[in-house]
Amino acid sequence: MAFFTGKGDQGTTKLFDSGRASKDGARHDSAESGQRVSKSSPVFETLGMLDELNSLVGWCRVVAPRELKAGGRIVSDILLDVQDHLFTLQAEVAGAQKTISQKSVDGMNLLINEIEKSLPEVKTFLLPGGTEFSARLDIARAVSRRAERRLITLHESGERVISEGSRTYANRLSSLFYALVRLENHRAGISERPPQYL
Repeated sequence: MAFFTGKGDQGTTKLFDSGRASKDGARHDSAESGQRVSKSSPVFETLGMLDELNSLVGWCRVVAPRELKAGGRIVSDILLDVQDHLFTLQAEVAGAQKTISQKSVDGMNLLINEIEKSLPEVKTFLLPGGTEFSARLDIARAVSRRAERRLITLHESGERVISEGSRTYANRLSSLFYALVRLENHRAGISERPPQYL
């Protein structure tokens, strides 16, 4: 695969469903007619945000302590699963017949609940930071919320219908990162500090 083709130099590109007929028979960005989609489209804004998030998750994964486990699994493996799910979500946004299943959402819910039960209760906001790993997870948490907002904006615009399972997964992702932040800080013996609102 070439690193570049030059076809997007004029600010347009194609999606998975380029040239395919929709359920109503209409053509979308027909490959035969050479139509392309502007890179300023909300679809590409969403894809870019998900790509950014996936890269951040990889940045977290490479420093995840091997001894850190959640729900009986090594956290770096959990983050690898998240990356695979984000690629599924990107494919759905791009028009592929892919979606995140309710089974994946249920698995994430269970994992978050298990982590929460293992930690001291918290009733306030907490300052980001603690260890290198937890600080990276906090960045991923914040970006995941932005990616979710882009995804919902796209869905509500009608330009793309994003499945309920995928929308729920995107919503739950920031909670997973928050749970992992707290788990890592607890493992490292970091005292959680609420903001002082100076």
